[in-house]
Amino acid sequence: MFRTRSRGPALAAGTLALTLLTTACGGQTAAPPSGGASATSLSGKTIALVGYGNSNPWGAYFNKVFTERLAPTGVQVGDMTTMDPGTQVQKFNQAVAQKPDLIVVAIIDTTAMAVPIKKAKAAGVPVLAFDGPPDPAVADEVMSVLSDNEKLGEYAAQNIIEGLKAQGRDSGNIIVLTGTKSMLVTQHRMKGFAKVLATAPQYKVVEEQDANWDPQLSGSIAQQLLAKHGKDGVQAAYGMADYMALPIIQAAKQAGFAIGGKDGLIVTSSNCFKAGIDSIKAGELYGTATEDPGTIAEQTADYVVRYLTGKNPPRSETVQEERVTAANVSRFAEQCSHA
Repeated sequence: MFRTRSRGPALAAGTLALTLLTTACGGQTAAPPSGGASATSLSGKTIALVGYGNSNPWGAYFNKVFTERLAPTGVQVGDMTTMDPGTQVQKFNQAVAQKPDLIVVAIIDTTAMAVPIKKAKAAGVPVLAFDGPPDPAVADEVMSVLSDNEKLGEYAAQNIIEGLKAQGRDSGNIIVLTGTKSMLVTQHRMKGFAKVLATAPQYKVVEEQDANWDPQLSGSIAQQLLAKHGKDGVQAAYGMADYMALPIIQAAKQAGFAIGGKDGLIVTSSNCFKAGIDSIKAGELYGTATEDPGTIAEQTADYVVRYLTGKNPPRSETVQEERVTAANVSRFAEQCSHA
């Protein structure tokens, strides 16, 4: 149980030993300043982390990095993570009742979370959303550190178009396995994907299914769709995360599909993990994009420290994303290989 949120004076100023500088091509933690400066203490402050559950690969690494980066400050982080939308609403409401100094949330069901966010506002409990934005109805009532999800969808479409054109195909059918469709994260990626794909109408989506950010479910759906359409009926596939795209590749191999190359299935993702980077290097996964959990975890932790020490960060920050293919994979291999 969190204590009631303090409304006293801000903590005394000091040099922030936890300096988290997200670089454009690695998101690495900068070394703290030298000279023996004292660290800013957040001892006594409380955070409710209502993020993605550890059963999800992206969520597990985000949670690890986020808590590790905040540990030196002494802030208490309450783990209220889950991958179930209904449970998340319950836990968020519990957090509001406990009145922490800050709720940090990754919204699973955008619509369902709108009312709880309004309750937090009414109770005077600040909310920081990460990865995806809240419902537009409550957008002005939260702070945010966001992935550029529309750009990630654009990159995925670019990868598919580039890959199919390189094979000389003047037509092609695409299957799409999305993350949880109730999330704006997913909706924004599909918006970007559709926008770019519209520039190449010779390639079309023939199946789009919700795989709920689940690797096992992604593999099962891929098996069904590849069996349904056959080798001649699918030329490309989009799995929204590396851990969703790689099961597509595995299912395709089991079904006798060639992968990549001059005439194989073109498969892309739109956020990176070590396994995805290795697959690109092996010539199987055509491409991915950054949006690695470590980089956004560092930026979110940095935002938390700035907010709780009265630095007045901007209401919203967006993490810069990059497209990753075999042509530039070495540039992003280090950033993407921690999870």
